[in-house]
Amino acid sequence: MRILRRNPAVAGSFYEYPPDKLNDRIKWCFTHELGPGELPRVGMRSKESIGYVVPHAGYMYSGPVAAHAYYKIAAEGRPEVFVIVGPNHTGIGTAVSIYDRGMWNTPLGDVEVDSDLASEILKHSNYVDVNYEAHRYEHSVEVQLPFLQYLFRDFKIVPIVMSYQVPEISKDLARSIVNASSKLGRDVVVLASSDMSHYEPQHIAYENDIYVLDLIAKLKPEEVFDAIINRNISVCGVGPIMTLLYYSNMVGGSKGEVLKYATSGDVTGDLDAVVGYAAVRTL
Repeated sequence: MRILRRNPAVAGSFYEYPPDKLNDRIKWCFTHELGPGELPRVGMRSKESIGYVVPHAGYMYSGPVAAHAYYKIAAEGRPEVFVIVGPNHTGIGTAVSIYDRGMWNTPLGDVEVDSDLASEILKHSNYVDVNYEAHRYEHSVEVQLPFLQYLFRDFKIVPIVMSYQVPEISKDLARSIVNASSKLGRDVVVLASSDMSHYEPQHIAYENDIYVLDLIAKLKPEEVFDAIINRNISVCGVGPIMTLLYYSNMVGGSKGEVLKYATSGDVTGDLDAVVGYAAVRTL
């Protein structure tokens, strides 16, 4: 069978294309004043964290915040698989589109899709479909890979993007990940790719995002959904966030921890129309 390969869609725009410059940018994210302040150290594998919320904007804007999640991921060591769930910004594909085999390429090399785990997720879900076109131009999963490649070798991924982001579908996806990983005995970390408020004044974005982050930290997926709908908060990845929270509850999670929150305005100084970014872990 021909190897299926997904080429990068946003290399050279969301992050640098030449590998040396991309590595330099990732180091910049870790050492930035909004980042952890130092480069990560990869530790022996421990399973303290269940998963993470990570932003997916251009590295110059959200990279230092994302680095807080990857700093923790490094310290806890390499799992076998990262199940990366992002929103579908393009509108191409089905309700939940999985990339079930092959390789994903970035300037730092190839990452293999865990086809066995992806196949089991498909079997256990009422909504997940295989759809490669949904991933062709979508950035929400892709931008997580260079950070992971900077930290680890020999890991696998399962890329999933969601078009319909409602509690029922998020709960179904979470259950399918639990059942599939349990059946195969996989050591899995779930990454929920999402930015927070979009293009709001700094004070409004901060107020709304902190409200939602408090609910995320309490592992309350339905309350997160209701708050975003009722307060008209423009969080783009509510489906992935709910999936992580349902998943965390199903596997015995007790709480979330906000590692870092900042906005694009904290980077650029323009506070009139900012995008919010958060790094959160569940454990």
